[in-house]
Amino acid sequence: MRVSLRSSPRPGGGGHHQVLFVLAECVPFVIALLVLVMEFTPAHVLYTGPFLVATPALAAVTMGPRGTVAAAALAVAVSIATATYNQAWGDQQVYSNFLALFLVSLASVATSRMARARSATELNQVRRIASAAQKVLLRPVPERLGPLRAASLYVAAEKGAQIGGDLYEAMETRYGVRMIVGDVRGKGLPAVRTAAAVLGAFREAVHYEDDLVDVVRHCEEAMRRDAAVPGAVDEEALAEGFVTAVVAQVPPGHVVEVVNRGHPPPLLLRDGRVQALMPGSPLPPLGLGEFIAGPPGTREGYAFLPGDRLLLHTDGVNEARDPGNAFFALPEAMEAMPGLGPREFLDRLCRALVRHTGDRLDDDVAMIVVDRAGDDRGQAP
Repeated sequence: MRVSLRSSPRPGGGGHHQVLFVLAECVPFVIALLVLVMEFTPAHVLYTGPFLVATPALAAVTMGPRGTVAAAALAVAVSIATATYNQAWGDQQVYSNFLALFLVSLASVATSRMARARSATELNQVRRIASAAQKVLLRPVPERLGPLRAASLYVAAEKGAQIGGDLYEAMETRYGVRMIVGDVRGKGLPAVRTAAAVLGAFREAVHYEDDLVDVVRHCEEAMRRDAAVPGAVDEEALAEGFVTAVVAQVPPGHVVEVVNRGHPPPLLLRDGRVQALMPGSPLPPLGLGEFIAGPPGTREGYAFLPGDRLLLHTDGVNEARDPGNAFFALPEAMEAMPGLGPREFLDRLCRALVRHTGDRLDDDVAMIVVDRAGDDRGQAP
């Protein structure tokens, strides 16, 4: 299941650029107020008509049609006030200024509407391309995987985007159902490229590697091969790039096996209570394997009984904060939603997350939830 944030981006996404953009929006109104001050002081001998005529044109550059109309209305109000104060209604120059202001306002509103429509068209095109790319890179998991019922969800934190640096996949193999959820350090196209490399290696290795640790090793090697391509990754991403990931396997039998590489632990919901499947031996993320002293890790087994629910997620969920800087209570949210199917569960969990953050996610979100159906396959460990 794919979810995209509804708000559209404002020009200048960064904090510094955002401040500059807000200041630029204020320029037409500041000019109108300066003209008003000049006309009501001894400096009224200066000819201020061209300044007022320019305000709608300046507003059209940074604001939409409504902002342009507001700037034009303010310019008209200032012109009427100054003409009345200076008793200049009989002057032909006053009427020339009103005519010029009217023509410039019409042209500015039309230009602003055309620019807004063009921007909306371009944004829709980008979203369609992102949606197509996501269907290839992050395809929804099947609703049924062997003895499991499953669902997936992805939310991009970037406004207007539908794809980012988080990844997930779940596949049924001869070794059982194998899943991965990961988070690429960084944003933008380099993160998407790394996610594609890891997912490609995972989708291939799960079918012929019987050991889950070897599957993880293939993902790490693919990431290194991709980073070694000249010019493929910038210097900063090459020096500091890594991927946190958790890989899980549900083989025949009532058990789930997990290999965790620096990722938030999966959460197991059983009988209304949530348990974090903490790794016994913490391992570094993918890309930092040289820091592992000894064996490359082992898979750890946990009971996964009929009726249990397993959630794999990225840190965009458990580290999401509300305006008061409080973390999202993920275990409590899971416990508060019993009796729901996987898809409805993720949908409600996403809505709760968005409400908690005030619709302002700071990081991408990826989740996979699987339910152990009430079958008779295997024996409890």
